Amino acid sequence: MSTVIDRLKLTTVRTGFALGGRIAPKRTVNRAARLFATPFASSRVRAEAVQGDAQMQRGELQIRGESIATYVWGDPATQPYALLAHGWSSFGLRFLPWVAGLRALGFAVVTFDQPGHGHSSGKLCTLPEFTATIHAIGEHYGRAALAVGHSLGGAAVTFAQDEDWHADRLILVAPAADMKAAASRFFRFVRLGEHLRQPFYDWLLRRTGVSVEQLQVHRRLPALGQPALIVHDLDDADVPWGEGERYAQFWPGARLFTTQGLGHRRVLDAPEVIDAALAFVRGEDVGTRVIGSPNLALCL
Repeated sequence: MSTVIDRLKLTTVRTGFALGGRIAPKRTVNRAARLFATPFASSRVRAEAVQGDAQMQRGELQIRGESIATYVWGDPATQPYALLAHGWSSFGLRFLPWVAGLRALGFAVVTFDQPGHGHSSGKLCTLPEFTATIHAIGEHYGRAALAVGHSLGGAAVTFAQDEDWHADRLILVAPAADMKAAASRFFRFVRLGEHLRQPFYDWLLRRTGVSVEQLQVHRRLPALGQPALIVHDLDDADVPWGEGERYAQFWPGARLFTTQGLGHRRVLDAPEVIDAALAFVRGEDVGTRVIGSPNLALCL
């Protein structure tokens, strides 16, 4: 029954956008852009269902006017720490399966809920806001020994690296590489008219001050020098494997670890992925190098 209801809701949304795009384009594009920037309610529901463990310390940071829920194991002030960044419509404790292995290697662990996600305040959130939140948390705890990002969190972790805060090495799982491509997938999914694309981009620019062209990650990757492991599944239906390959292609020193049959979500907590990630952290060779030319980005 719920599947039928979901299909009816989707049909209603698509019909509304198709009609609205013709008779009320400005109102329609504003509605579509807000939908694009609104995390699914399931993020909060699923976060409520996860309790953590006895060693976890719950906290809260005030960042850009929002209360950001934090979850910490160990002491980031005295131990090298790993910062774990969840993806779109997810939540920080989604990384619980990673914690024991990282703690066994001597890391403190920090994760959190993005604005509009989990136990954090807020309603809307975009990639620049994902990035700003990661950067602020990183500055609060100091330079990280490791940063791990899943999906949109992988892109945000990458954009957050600068002189003021960075991680010594990174692991990106199913990372999104291109906001233009993500917007195109959204347009197809909700049947939004192509004539609304530029107004849609303009809405995002007004909200964030960042253009979609600036959010194409290949423009940033050649300047990064840290070791990185990119994990992506060939059967990822949400973020194509080719976007993960792009990270490995344009990031000097990055390696690509490809899986199959795990999709976009199960890849995050698959035992073989966590084992490969921990091996990478220990300094072992994991995955393969991808050789390419940055000039190829001009064709993307």
